Amino acid sequence: MSSVTSPPVVPAGAGRVEPTPSRAPRQRGRLFRAPGTGLLIALPAIALFAVFSWWPILRGLVIAFQKTNLIDTSWVGGENFQRVLADPLLGQALANTALYAVLALVIGFPVPIFFAVLIAEMRRARQFSSVLVFLPVIIPPVVSILLWQVFYDPGTRGLFNSILSTVGIGPLPWLQSPSTAMLSIVLVATWGAFGSTAIIYVATLLSIDTQLYEAAEIDGAGILRRVWHITLPQMRGTILLLLLLQLIGTFQVFTEPFLLTGGGPNNSTVTLLMLIYRYAFIYGNFGQAAALSLMLAAALGVFAAVYLWLSRKWSK
Repeated sequence: MSSVTSPPVVPAGAGRVEPTPSRAPRQRGRLFRAPGTGLLIALPAIALFAVFSWWPILRGLVIAFQKTNLIDTSWVGGENFQRVLADPLLGQALANTALYAVLALVIGFPVPIFFAVLIAEMRRARQFSSVLVFLPVIIPPVVSILLWQVFYDPGTRGLFNSILSTVGIGPLPWLQSPSTAMLSIVLVATWGAFGSTAIIYVATLLSIDTQLYEAAEIDGAGILRRVWHITLPQMRGTILLLLLLQLIGTFQVFTEPFLLTGGGPNNSTVTLLMLIYRYAFIYGNFGQAAALSLMLAAALGVFAAVYLWLSRKWSK
C-alpha cells in the first residue's frame, strides 16, 4: 500500500507581502516641527508688513528732520518742529480737533451702546436688525459723504431743510456756518462708524450669563435697572477699550471734513490731519508734515499709555 502524504499546512497570510508604511506623513510632520519653519512660513507676511508699514514710519522719522520736497533734501534738525509750533493755524486746528473729539464722544459714544442693548433685547428680528445697523459701514465713505451733502443742501431742496420747512424752521446753513459745520461733520462720522462698534457690543452682551437677568427679573428689576446694574458692569472692559480707540480715531479725523467742507468755513473745521495734508501736498513741505505727524503720534502714544494705566488701576 502506498502511503498518502498530506500537503504541508501553510500558515494563514504566508506568502503575502505586507505593504510597508509610508514615511511621507511622518516626514511632513518632522518638516513642520523643524526649528524655524513657522518663521519661514510667516516670512512673506513679515516682509510685506515691513515694507508697507515699518519702512514708511522710519522714513517719516528721518524726513521730520529734513527740508525736502522728495527731490531736493537738506538736513535742518529741529527747524521743522519750530516752524510747526510757530504756525498760527496749529492752535486752531488743535482746538477744532478737540471740539470734534468732544462732540463725537458726547454724540457718538452712547449711540452704539443704545442700539446694541436694543438688538440684544430682541428675540425674532435680531439678525435683521444687526444687518441694518451694520449697513452704513458697508457703504464706501465717499459715497456716504456725497449722500450727506445732498441732505445738507443749504437750500430748500436739501432733505433736512425740507423737513424743517414743514414746521416753519430753516433753511439752515449746515456746512456753510462755523457754528453748525463741526456738528454736521460729527453726525456724518457717527452714522458711518457706529455700526461696527454696535456689533462688538452685541457680541459682548450675548456672552453675558442670562441667569443674571433672570434673577434680576425675579427681583422685579426693570430694563433700566438691568442695564445699569448688569449690562454696563459686564461690558466695562469692552467699553473702556472701544472708548480709547474712539478717542484715538477722533484725533485722526480727515475724510469727513476734507470732503464736506475742505476745512472751511474760515478754517473752522481744519483738523490736525488736514493741516498735515496741507503741509505735504499743498505747500510741498514734507518735513513739516512729518514733524507734525511725529508730534501727533507721540501725544497719542502718551495719552494711550496714561489711559491704560488709569483704566487698569480703576479696574483693580
